[in-house]
Amino acid sequence: MGLFFDGSMGENANIIITDVTLREYGQNIPSPFLHVFSPQIRIEIAQRLICLGFKGIEVFSCVHPRVAPAMSEEAIKKIGRGIGRVETCDIITLVPNKVGYDNFLAYGLGPNGYNHSVGIFFSAVEAHNLLNLGSPIQETLNEFKAVAKDATSRGVKLVAYISAAFGFREPETGNLLRVEAKQIAGYLDLLFDLGATVVTLSDLQGVADQEYTRKLLEDTLNFRKGKDIEKIGYHPHHVSGQRAIENSLAAYETGITRFDASLGGTGGCVTGAPGNQPTEALVRSFEEKGIHTGLKREDVSALAEFVEKELYRKIVLPVRKSL
Repeated sequence: MGLFFDGSMGENANIIITDVTLREYGQNIPSPFLHVFSPQIRIEIAQRLICLGFKGIEVFSCVHPRVAPAMSEEAIKKIGRGIGRVETCDIITLVPNKVGYDNFLAYGLGPNGYNHSVGIFFSAVEAHNLLNLGSPIQETLNEFKAVAKDATSRGVKLVAYISAAFGFREPETGNLLRVEAKQIAGYLDLLFDLGATVVTLSDLQGVADQEYTRKLLEDTLNFRKGKDIEKIGYHPHHVSGQRAIENSLAAYETGITRFDASLGGTGGCVTGAPGNQPTEALVRSFEEKGIHTGLKREDVSALAEFVEKELYRKIVLPVRKSL
C-alpha cells in the first residue's frame, strides 16, 4: 500500500464517483442520430444522475460541432437551461483551448449562469498531446495558464485532467511511451498552483495493470508527500471494464478516493481502449467491499439499463473518442 494510505478509510470512506456518460458518449454521436440523443433525454439522464446523489457529472465538451455534432451551441444552451443551476453536484464542461473556454462563457456556463466547472486537459506524453490537441505540451500549458488565470479571476471553478499519465502506446509503432512519476508530480504541482480544485490522472488506453497503477500512484504521491491526495482522481479506460475496476481498487489502496466512470462502460479513446469502467459495476464493487459511495447500486443499475435501452441499442458506436 502507498505510504500515505493509512488504512482507516474502509467503512467510512467518502468515495466520489464522477459519471462521464453524457460527455464521453455524447461527443461521438453522428449527426443522423441527434434525434435519438436529444436534448430532452440528455436533460433527463443528467437530472436522474443528480437525484441519485452523484457529486460530479461531465455533460459537455466545448469543441467544434464538426468534431462533436451533439455539442453545438444550440444544444448546449438548451440543455444548460433544462438542467439549470445545481448546488448539490459539480457539473463539468471540458474545453480543449482558449476558444473553447470563450464559448463556455458565452454559452452561460460560468458562475453568472449555470456555474459549471471548466475542465482543462493535456497529455503527459508529447506524442499523444500532438495527436489529440495538435500542439506540444508546453504550448498547450501556456494556453491553459491564460485560461486558468481568467477563470480564477471570474470565480469559475477549475478542474484538470492529465491524459496518458500511465503511458501511451503509439498506434503506428506499438511502442509504449511512459512518463516518470516525478514528472506527473510536477504537473500536479503546476495544475494545483493554477487553481485546479481537482486533477484527474487518466490511463488513456488501459496500458497499466494493477501493479503499475499502484506503483505510479504511490511514487507520485510520495514525491508530493501526500499533499492534495483528496483532490486527485483516477480515470481508467480499458477494453475490459472489470480490469479497469481492478485498477481502481488498486488506486484506492494508495489513498485515491475520486473515480470517473460511465454508465455501461461507454467512452474510451480513438487511439486505443474502447471503453471506461461501468459506473454501476464500480459502485457495486466498492459497496460489496464495505467502501461507501453514497449511491444506491440498484438505482444506478436501473439508470444504466434505461440508458442502454434508450441510447446504446439505438446508437451503436464502434469507436468512441476521448478528449
